[in-house]
Amino acid sequence: MTNNIASRCTLAVAAAVIGLAGCASVAVTDDAIQRETATALNVAPGSFQISNRQNSGVKSTYDVKLNDGRQYACYVTGGVGVTGRTVSDAMCQPSNAAASTAPKPAAPSTAAGGTCNALLKAAGKC
Repeated sequence: MTNNIASRCTLAVAAAVIGLAGCASVAVTDDAIQRETATALNVAPGSFQISNRQNSGVKSTYDVKLNDGRQYACYVTGGVGVTGRTVSDAMCQPSNAAASTAPKPAAPSTAAGGTCNALLKAAGKC
């Protein structure tokens, strides 16, 4: 009888761990998002705000706005396993809103030598 109870307890714990293994809302903490985002964007933690976080299975997507106004769309994945929580590196791209309002660098009128060749013209540098 004792073995039967121990087996049921072990099975219940295993089911709970497996059930949580795919939940980003459990595995991915706010601290983990701050840390991974700071590393991905090469900025200090706390120099940005995170908003619109959405958890879907093992993936958490969110928006990032840096204190200088730049905006990014990011995501991380995470899970809970036998060794504990695991969170991926953050993957970030400039958001569409930031890309459309970002100032474009001015193209030089001529190359360094003062002439414009076909390659520079094709690249929009002339």
